[in-house]
Amino acid sequence: MKRTIKLAVAAAIALSGTAAFATNGDHLIGLGAEARGMGGVGIGMSHGAESALSNPAMITSVRGTEVSFGGTIFMPKVSADMGAGYSDSASDLSMIPEVSIASKLSDNFYMGVGMWGTAGMGVDYRDATGMSSNMNMVTNLQLMQFGLPMAYKVSGLSLGVTPIIQYGALDINYKTDTNGDNTAENYGNGVAQDLAFGYTVGASYELAGLTLGAVYKSAIEMEYKGQLSGATAPFATMQIFQGAMGDKLEQPKEQGVGASYKMGTSTIAVDYKQIKWSEAKGYKDFGWDDQNVIAVGYEYMGEGFAFRLGYNHAKNPIKDSGAMTMAAASANGTRSPYPFLGGNAMNMFNLLGFPATVEDHYTIGGSYNISKATSLDAAYVYSPESTTTLMTMPSMTTGSDMSTSVKHSQSALSVQINYKF
Repeated sequence: MKRTIKLAVAAAIALSGTAAFATNGDHLIGLGAEARGMGGVGIGMSHGAESALSNPAMITSVRGTEVSFGGTIFMPKVSADMGAGYSDSASDLSMIPEVSIASKLSDNFYMGVGMWGTAGMGVDYRDATGMSSNMNMVTNLQLMQFGLPMAYKVSGLSLGVTPIIQYGALDINYKTDTNGDNTAENYGNGVAQDLAFGYTVGASYELAGLTLGAVYKSAIEMEYKGQLSGATAPFATMQIFQGAMGDKLEQPKEQGVGASYKMGTSTIAVDYKQIKWSEAKGYKDFGWDDQNVIAVGYEYMGEGFAFRLGYNHAKNPIKDSGAMTMAAASANGTRSPYPFLGGNAMNMFNLLGFPATVEDHYTIGGSYNISKATSLDAAYVYSPESTTTLMTMPSMTTGSDMSTSVKHSQSALSVQINYKF
C-alpha cells in the first residue's frame, strides 16, 4: 500500500508542471474519468476515491481500498481578432494529472489522499505577427490541489471534509507600445508561485436508490507577486487605470447540491452549483460574473462494463467591464489622451489572456473491468465553438474605436486505471 501511494504521488508531481485549460471559468468539469464522462456530476453521486473534492462524503462508497490514477489530455482551440484578422493561440495541448486513494478504515470511518490538477488557463500568441499579433500575449495559470479526504458514515448519512493545500503558478507576458514611438515594449516578470490552504465539506444521504448531496468549497486566496500589478502598470501610467491592480487572484468559493437515482442497472444524476467569481479577489476586479453550473449525467452498468453520457452548462463569466467609445470618453475631459477607458482594457485582458468563454459541454465515457480488482475508465468531453466580442482599447496611433473577438472550443480525453483491494 505504501509503495502504491509513493508511486502515485511521484507521478502526479512529475505531471504537475503542465498547464491546464479548464471549462467552467477556470475549473475542470469534474475530476476523474467517471465524473467527466457524466458531465462532471459528483455532488449527489459517488465515484469512489475520485469523489474527494467534488463531495468528500461520497468516498464512503469504497468497500476496502481504492486507488485511481490517470489524467486528461486537454486540447483547447482559441483564436483572437483585435480588428486585423484572427490569430490562433499555440497553447493547444495540456496534460492534467489526477491521483486519488481512499480506504475504509472501520465500519464508520473512511480516509484518503490525493493530488489533482484542478484548474487553469492560458494562451500563447508569441508566433502571431503584424497587425494580428494580439499583443503577443502569453498567459499561463496552473492550479494543483493536494487533499486528505475524511468521512464518517452512520446508516444512510455521510459527512466528509477534505483539507486542501493548493499550489498555483501564474505568468503574464505581452508587448505593447506605451511610449508612442511605434516600438512594442515587453511587459512581464516571469512566473510567480504560491501555496495556500482551503477545504471542502460535504454531506450525503442515501435512501432506497436515491442519494442526495450538498457541498461547500472555501475560497483559496493566492498571491502571484509582480503578475497582475506588472501587467496593469502600463495602463496606470497612461491614466487608463487609476492605479495598477494588486497581485491577489483568489480561487472562488463554491456551493452546490446534487441528486442521483439508481434504477436497476441505470443511474441518473444531476448537480447544481454556484461559483462565486464576483466575490473572489482578482476575478471581481476583472468583472467576472458568478456562474450557475448545471450538470446532468447517465450511467448504465453492464456485466463487466459501464457506459456514461453527460451534459454540462455554465454561462460565460466574462461580461462587458464598462467599455466606452473614444468620443464618449473624451467628452468627460481629462489630461490623459485615453481617459476613462479602464473597462476597455479589462475587456482586452479578459478576451486575450483569460478567455474562459465556452458554455456547453457534451460528454461520453465508459469503464471496462480488466479483472475483479482492476478497471479502466475513459471519457471524452467536447465543447463547441463560442464567439465573444467586446469593445476594447482604441488604436494607440489613430484613436479609433476597436473591438476584440475570441473564438474558443475544447476537446479533452480522460483515461484512468483503478485498483480495488
